[in-house]
Amino acid sequence: MGNVQEVLAGLDGELGWIRDTYQDLHRNPELSLEEHRTARLTEERLTAFGFRVLRLGGTGVVGVLENGAGPVVLARADMDALPVTEATGLPYSSAVPGVMHACGHDVHVSTLLGAAKLMADGRGSWSGTYIALFQPAEEVGAGSKAMVDDGLAAKVPRPDVALAQHVMPLPAGTVSTTAGPVLSAGDSLRITVYGKGAHGSMPHMAVDPVVLASAIVLRLQTVVSREVQPGESAVVTVGALNAGTKSNIIPDRAELLLNIRTYRSQVRSTVLAAIERIVRGECLAAESPREPEFEYYDQFPLTDNDSAVTSRVTDAFTVHFGAGAVDKASPQTASEDFSHIPDAFGVPYTFWLLGGTDAAAYAEAVRNGSVKSDIPANHSPFFAPVLDPTLSMGVQAHVVAALDWLAGGSGAGIRP
Repeated sequence: MGNVQEVLAGLDGELGWIRDTYQDLHRNPELSLEEHRTARLTEERLTAFGFRVLRLGGTGVVGVLENGAGPVVLARADMDALPVTEATGLPYSSAVPGVMHACGHDVHVSTLLGAAKLMADGRGSWSGTYIALFQPAEEVGAGSKAMVDDGLAAKVPRPDVALAQHVMPLPAGTVSTTAGPVLSAGDSLRITVYGKGAHGSMPHMAVDPVVLASAIVLRLQTVVSREVQPGESAVVTVGALNAGTKSNIIPDRAELLLNIRTYRSQVRSTVLAAIERIVRGECLAAESPREPEFEYYDQFPLTDNDSAVTSRVTDAFTVHFGAGAVDKASPQTASEDFSHIPDAFGVPYTFWLLGGTDAAAYAEAVRNGSVKSDIPANHSPFFAPVLDPTLSMGVQAHVVAALDWLAGGSGAGIRP
């Protein structure tokens, strides 16, 4: 525990600028691949802390702090905001119309910067290399690949382990970990089906794509219930169905937008094959004049935590925070692109959840059975993590996890 306490000794003195940074980022959100201001701020801070700084993938930033021989740890934060109009009423609400940090990436950036500062100041207490990576465009699943494609694996030391966290609508003052799948794989799918247009008064002369698309929507409801084995998990959502322009015109095509979430590659393959089979079958039944078209986009990999790394980090958290502050995370059907980064190096990783909701309000909502109605979730225009103790916990979690490798283990039974 000694090394951890030495590095964290200055945290209280740093929380002022960490809070200011969080509020500044929240006030000035930037959409995916447009994180220019955030990237400049991050570069300036890392340079001042003594990191070697690289720009990768356009707006991605990597800081490398080499501190003698030893393991290499990579910690990642994402930076982009969402096209959401904020409704929190906070004094530091978004100043950018229609854009908001509605997923907590401002928490991720400010806490990793705080951890980077403490790691730099505490170099006498650890040995090895600490990499702080700030990734753009997580929300569209493009940022991690952009950094990898820009030569990430060749431009920084190969890490022994990769770490990441995400603030969630869970009680502030807690962290949650789990081995194995923690975030689902995600696929978005655009399907175009074709009909034969005609006057609305002459349906017998048409192949109606609206009816065809409607039949597809209904039949897709059987994919999870009848084709996925009970006990497995999958989600198939039709988020949009677009067709036609006028009430008395039968159009010649319809477009469906689907979102699919799965936890295992075999289930993913089953679900996607079933979707394509159903669409083709309904098109055949409707005598569609053209084959349907399938366009996959915004695809996210499975986030599958390494069991040994997760166990080690969980033990370190339990020693530092106490067992009451460390929960077992339930797998989430949200998705992330973080795993592209450790996969590019071929190294294990763990991704944990950071509580960001006022603990008393969360407990009351649980008692009242009103969590769904009273606790804003990520991507909500009301999503606003409480500053304290969320920011402090986020900084500490990064430092504690990294030092378990760089300082030889901070918890009982943890390997050096």
